[in-house]
Amino acid sequence: MRNFKKIPVILVFSAICAVMSAQNSGYDVFTPIGKYLSQGNSEALSAWFADNIDITILSRESTASRSQARQIVKAFFDNYSPRNFTISHTADQKRMKYALGVLTAGGERFTVTIFVNCKNDNYRIQQLKIQRI
Repeated sequence: MRNFKKIPVILVFSAICAVMSAQNSGYDVFTPIGKYLSQGNSEALSAWFADNIDITILSRESTASRSQARQIVKAFFDNYSPRNFTISHTADQKRMKYALGVLTAGGERFTVTIFVNCKNDNYRIQQLKIQRI
């Protein structure tokens, strides 16, 4: 009799896992990333950075560690206080996603390009570009 009590728990757990898996398949990784860009939250945004990220800010290109990239983005946000970020285009191919958007910051407009890679069900920003329009 004792084993029969475990079956409902296992069924509930299986159902929860199936629902979570279905939600992840429709998950938009750019929703939180866009939110942090519009808020100018370099700390939260950097949590999405890969260990090494290609970053271009106002034509300055570099490959940086997550910590270095956070400082670069923070310096940009300090100089150009973000007001709004809108994604205008997204695309994906296999384990890579791409977004193109417009950031309004410091009274100017910038094109933002984001490449995100998915490894082991974890999304990480591999490349971030912020250029004046």
